[in-house]
Amino acid sequence: MEVGAAAEAEPLLPPRTWRAGRRLWRTGGGGARSATEDGTGADNDLYINQAIVFIEDAIQYRSINHRVDSKSLWLYRWYYSRTCQWILSLTITIILALAFLEKPSSLTITSDVRYRLPAWNPPCGLTESIELLCFLVFMVDVSVKSYLIGWEEFWKNKWLVAYILTLIVSLTDWIVSLSFSCTENVRIRRILRPFFLLQNSSMMKKTLKSINSTLPEMASVVLLLAVHLSLFTMFAMLLFARTKDGQQDKEWVGYFRNLPDSLTSLLVLLTTANNPDVMIPAYSMNRAYSIFFILFTVLGNLFLMNLLTAIIYNQFRGYLLKSVQSSLFRRRLGIRAAFEVLSSLREAPANAQQSYVSTGALLRVLQKVEMDSCCKQAIMRSLKMCSCDQLSAAQFQKLFEELDKDAIKQHPPSPEYQSRFMQKMQFACGHPYFGYLGNVVALANIVSICVVLVMDADKQPSERDDFFLGAINCFFILYYLLEMLLKILAMGLKRYLSYPSNRFDGLLTVILLVLEIATFAVYGFPHRGWRPEFMGLLSLWDMVRLVNMFIVFRFLRIIPNMKFMALVVTTLLDLVKNLRAFAGILLVVFYAFAITGIMLFKGVVVPLGNTSAVNTTYGNGTLQCGTYEQLEYWPNNFDDFAAAVVTLWDVMVVNNWQVFLEAFSRYSSPWAKIYFVTWWLISSVIWVNLFVALLLENFIHKWDRRCHREPLSDIEYQRTVELMFRDVLEEPTEEELMEKLHQHPHLQLCR
Repeated sequence: MEVGAAAEAEPLLPPRTWRAGRRLWRTGGGGARSATEDGTGADNDLYINQAIVFIEDAIQYRSINHRVDSKSLWLYRWYYSRTCQWILSLTITIILALAFLEKPSSLTITSDVRYRLPAWNPPCGLTESIELLCFLVFMVDVSVKSYLIGWEEFWKNKWLVAYILTLIVSLTDWIVSLSFSCTENVRIRRILRPFFLLQNSSMMKKTLKSINSTLPEMASVVLLLAVHLSLFTMFAMLLFARTKDGQQDKEWVGYFRNLPDSLTSLLVLLTTANNPDVMIPAYSMNRAYSIFFILFTVLGNLFLMNLLTAIIYNQFRGYLLKSVQSSLFRRRLGIRAAFEVLSSLREAPANAQQSYVSTGALLRVLQKVEMDSCCKQAIMRSLKMCSCDQLSAAQFQKLFEELDKDAIKQHPPSPEYQSRFMQKMQFACGHPYFGYLGNVVALANIVSICVVLVMDADKQPSERDDFFLGAINCFFILYYLLEMLLKILAMGLKRYLSYPSNRFDGLLTVILLVLEIATFAVYGFPHRGWRPEFMGLLSLWDMVRLVNMFIVFRFLRIIPNMKFMALVVTTLLDLVKNLRAFAGILLVVFYAFAITGIMLFKGVVVPLGNTSAVNTTYGNGTLQCGTYEQLEYWPNNFDDFAAAVVTLWDVMVVNNWQVFLEAFSRYSSPWAKIYFVTWWLISSVIWVNLFVALLLENFIHKWDRRCHREPLSDIEYQRTVELMFRDVLEEPTEEELMEKLHQHPHLQLCR
């Protein structure tokens, strides 16, 4: 608790009267440099370094509640350097990837229990040694974090306390594992590994906090769903009760034999995965029974499930807005803290009512700050255009509003040719119609491939003549090469590569050219009777197919030329980049459930003999059509980590997920249904709806802004999640910022 005393001995801001006295002493001194002046230079360097760190905190939305002495600032910048953060990210990746190598290993070609060969399992101590190195990195990480914020603040930070507890439990379990020679089946530390990913991402923490705050709001609809399911289960058990007539009991036998089966059948029907199978036995006896199933589906799936999505969207948007509002406050607070420390460099009178920062001091800071070069240049341009030598707090804050703007990418200029012929070539090849011509040629290429594929669909490989397909591919690839070279000539290499669509085009053209040259080198030029003989690594037909796949993929070049399609695609690409927090949380949940599934169901699925028939006798019963065995779902199991992840994905999609419910409850225990229903609730109901909520909000904002923005050919705009709500965020007041600064555990403000 007293470790921070030494760091706090260097206050952020000395008293205003001391600064005034220092100024008067220096002006009245002689020519010799005194010890006081040396101290002044050291203080100035400290203030500059503090301002640099605070601005970097603002850029990254980090908290400024950390130590601010010289040594701590050096350690802080070192910790948040690209090298250290890259090492930490690599360590997290390695420890998560160990699940693919550890026993049970995923290093087999197939996960099908009928054909899978014994997997290589690492010797005891190999993966454990790698794991220990990762733990050591995490121990250094949590130690540095704890020191930088101070021990008093450490105990208030739940994430850091949980970090240390996770490490203690993991190390204890690691020791137990070695003591049992790595033969134990349950490894608690494997379930805890996703925590290291979670705690390292501030956006994931904010998203998780928003989800946690949203869950109580969903409770009413979830409770209503439970009531809906329970009531219809009771109705179903009464409606389809067992009778004396065995012919009329098919519905009871298949779906409503007891309470667990009835609940499961209707829960699956809520996702429509077993529709209309669950209805057919009763419907075949009396068409009036369909009313029950239709009414259940309409109320549950169409009304309640969609109502749940609407509530999640409304509530989650509000909580995410609060989270982004706090991020904005952090940015403004970091900028204001930088202003306060830089204002200490100005020798103001003791009775000065307002602080100022010199433009020279800010320029010194900006030169050392790690930030986007375009944003830095924009701030420095604004600073140089300012006629005043001193900046007030409002002017200082306004300069850094560049951080809140859309990221703008400006393309390099085209080359200027002196020759009239080259100018005409540049005009022709840079004209939009030249791009349209390329799209027409790409479409013609696709059509020709489709024609050939339709004609050769029923032919044996020995009957195919690839002359025509090879000849047209050669022609079109030469055209693509010529088009690429002409565009580079017209636009210049730098400008050509500055467009993602051109990079996509150029890369595929180079790949196609290499494949075509390799084909000609092995099989010669296209000629009559060009047969798919096997020579080298691939047959001629395989080579031609590979070329055609890239050609089909290249047809996506047409998207940027279709305005609304390009708008949708670019928006979706931005969403993919900005939804990393959601993807990370889904990865955490997948990882934890996969490890849990391995512990519960590893080895429970045992292959039968011949399972290709529709009805297969197993024990005393008969496996009907649609069972796990008849559908040959053998690769879907929990015998290794990779197979478990794919199985969980198949359940999340909910198509035929009742097959997994029935099979694993039969192979292991009826309680297995709880595991799969819990996974369905978390992944398909909660997470997918949250994802849809954020996607809608993000998409609507991007769509509105892009539709109302004037198109500029040489400028590209990119937005982040933080800027998604920028138009509705409230700016923090001066009083709020200063109050928060005065509450800083390591700052000593004197005004």
